[in-house]
Amino acid sequence: MSMIDVIVAKAQKRPQRILLPEAEDDRMLQAAAELERRGIARVTLLGDRRRIHERQKELGIKHDAHIVEPQRTGWTDSFAGHFLEMRQHKGMTLSEAQELMREPIHHAMMMLHHDMGDGLVAGACHSTGDTLRPALQILKTAPGAKLVSSFFFMTWPDRTLLFADCALVEDPDAEQLAEIALCTAASAKAFDLEPRVAMLSYSTKGSADGPSTRKVAEAVRIANSRLDERFGKGHDVAIDGELQADAALVQQVAKKKCPGSAVAGAAQALIFPDLNSGNIGYKLVERLGGAKAYGPVLQGLRLPVNDLSRGCSVDDIVGVAAITAVQSQMRTRKAPAHCGALAMN
Repeated sequence: MSMIDVIVAKAQKRPQRILLPEAEDDRMLQAAAELERRGIARVTLLGDRRRIHERQKELGIKHDAHIVEPQRTGWTDSFAGHFLEMRQHKGMTLSEAQELMREPIHHAMMMLHHDMGDGLVAGACHSTGDTLRPALQILKTAPGAKLVSSFFFMTWPDRTLLFADCALVEDPDAEQLAEIALCTAASAKAFDLEPRVAMLSYSTKGSADGPSTRKVAEAVRIANSRLDERFGKGHDVAIDGELQADAALVQQVAKKKCPGSAVAGAAQALIFPDLNSGNIGYKLVERLGGAKAYGPVLQGLRLPVNDLSRGCSVDDIVGVAAITAVQSQMRTRKAPAHCGALAMN
C-alpha cells in the first residue's frame, strides 16, 4: 500500500469538512465528487450555484455538492467587518474588505477561521502567493512558528520521500533553512515516516567550498543545536549535511563519502538549499522519475491549508485533500507547535 493510500484510509475513518474555493475549475468539481463518493471528506464548494450546477451537468457529475455563494451568504458582511478589524492597521477600507470577502478564496479562509470548515485546498487556478496571502492575513501562523514553508510528498508504490522547500521560501538564509529542516522532520514524524533529514548541496562534508555550501553547513549546525528543544531528549530525529543527493540516498555512495552518518544513504526527507533547486528537483523526479507529487503541503500555518500546482490532476487534488483531512484529524494531538505539525493517530 502506497503512502497516499494509507493517508486516504486514515481520512476515511473520520471524514473532515474540506473547503474547495475554486469551483470554476472542472478538476475541482470532479475531485469534489470523488472525495464524497469515496468517503474521504465532506466537501464545500465556493462559487456561483447556478454555474456550478450547469457545469456539473455538462461534465456528467451527479454529486449534489454543498455550495456556498460568497456573493449571497448572510454572513458576508460580518466577515467583511471582521476582516477590516484584522487589516485596518494596514490601511484597508470597509469597501475593500467587502470586495475581498466576496471572493471565494478569502471567503473560504474566513470560513475556516470561524470553524465552518476543517481544512482548505486551493491552487489549481491560483498562484501560491494568491493562496498563501489570505491564509497569512486571516489564519496567521501556528504558535511559535518562525516562518511558513512547504514540502511535497514524493511517492512511489513502495517508497515515500519528503522534498522541502519547493514552493515558498525563495532564498532561505541559514537560520531559515534550519527551520525548514526542523519543520520537515516534524512533518515526517507526523506522517509516521522516519525523521532522517538530509540537507542537500553540491558538496558532501566540505568536499567543495563556497558561500552556498557554507550556508548549508551552518544550517545543519543550527538545526542540530535545537533538536532537544524542539523534540525533547531521547528523540529519534537525525539531521545531517551538507550532502550531495547521491550521498543522501545511495548506501554505497554514502559509505565512501560520509561513513558513520545516521542519515546518508537512508534519507527520508531532502532539504534543498533554495527554491530554484527544490522546484526544479521535484518536477524532474515527478516527470522523469515516475513519482507522484502531492503538495505543496504547508508547514507553519495555524490551520490546515494546502496548495496545489496549477498543473495538478484530479487525482492530485484528491490526494492533497486527503492529506489536509488527516492534518485536521491530528490537530488535537500534542506535537511541536512551531511547525503546526501533529503526530499521527
